[in-house]
Amino acid sequence: MTLALGLMRRTGLSPLAYALFGLLIVLALGITVAVGVVPLSLAQVGSALLAPWQDSGSDVVAQAVVWELRLPRAVMALLVGAALATAGAAMQGLFGNPLADPGIVGVSSGASLGAVAIIVLQINTLGSWTLPAGAFVSGFATTWLIYLLARPSSHPGDNARLLLIGIAINAVCGAVTGYLTYLASVEQLEQLMFWSMGSLGSVHWVPVMTIAPIVVIGVWLLRRQAVQLDLLALGERQAQHAGVDVPRLRLGLIALTALLTAAAVAFTGTIGFVGLVIPHLIRTLVGPGHRHLLPLSALGGGLLLMLADLGARSLDPPNEIPIGILTATIGGPFFLWLIARQGRAGRL
Repeated sequence: MTLALGLMRRTGLSPLAYALFGLLIVLALGITVAVGVVPLSLAQVGSALLAPWQDSGSDVVAQAVVWELRLPRAVMALLVGAALATAGAAMQGLFGNPLADPGIVGVSSGASLGAVAIIVLQINTLGSWTLPAGAFVSGFATTWLIYLLARPSSHPGDNARLLLIGIAINAVCGAVTGYLTYLASVEQLEQLMFWSMGSLGSVHWVPVMTIAPIVVIGVWLLRRQAVQLDLLALGERQAQHAGVDVPRLRLGLIALTALLTAAAVAFTGTIGFVGLVIPHLIRTLVGPGHRHLLPLSALGGGLLLMLADLGARSLDPPNEIPIGILTATIGGPFFLWLIARQGRAGRL
C-alpha cells in the first residue's frame, strides 16, 4: 500500500487511486459486516448476503444481523462520509480556503439547529421529510451567511477571518440549540443527544434509501462543476473572464454543499472533521484538480466513516461510542497540525 501511495504522489495516477479506494472499501465493508458483538465468519457473511436469492436455508441469526443491523449501518456510513467529504472539498474550492469544512465554519451547526428546532417544536408539515427539509433550509441559510461574511474576493486567503466567523456561527447556533434543549421534554432530550455527538445506532434501510439518491445526485452535480471550480481557484474576476457565471456557480455550490451536509446531519447527527481531513489527504495523492478530487474525496470519506463506525462498535462492546467522538479524535490533531503548517507558511 505504501508503494501504491508513493506511486500516486509521483505520477498523479488517478486510476490507481480509484482502484485502491475501491478495494479498501470492499475490504472494509466485509470486515464491518463480520465484526461485532455477534462475530460472523466470512462464509456466514457471504451466505447471509446471498440468502434472499437462494432457495436453500441459511443461518437465520446471521442473516438478520447482516441485513437488518450491520449492512444498513455500513452503507449509511459510506453515504454520509461521502457527503461530508465531498461537501468539504467543494467548500474549500468555493471559499478558496484549505481550512473550510462544514463543521468548522458552522454549516453543520446550522443544519443541526434546524433539525433540533423541528424536534423540539414538533413541526410535522412535510411528514417524514420535515426533519431533512428543516436541516437543509437552516444549513443553506448558514452557508450563505458564511459566504457573505468571508467572500474570497473581499478577503482572499484570509484563513483567520474564516475561522473567527466559524467560531461565531458555532457559538450562536450552539446557544439557540442549548435554549431549545432547555425547552425539550425528557423524551426529546434522549433524541437530541443523538445530534450532539453523531451516531449510526438507529439506522435502518428506510433512511438509507432516502439519503442514497441525495448523496449520489449531489456528488454527481458537484463533479460536473469541477472545471469551473478549478477556474474559480484563480479568483472570481479571472473565472468571469474565462466565461464562468460566478454568481450562478456560487449559488449552486452553496445549495449543493448545504444539501449534502443537511442530509448527513438529518440522519446521523453532527459528525465533524471528515470534510477537512479527507480532501487534504486526497489532494496530496492526486493533486488539486477537482475532476478527481471530488469523487475520490467521496470514496475516502465513506471509507473513513465506515472504519470509524467499526471502531465505535468494537472498542467498548457491547456499548457503543458516539462516532463523532472518534472523528474528532482524528480530526482535532490534524486540524491543529494544518493550522501550524499554514502559520509557518505565512498564510494564517
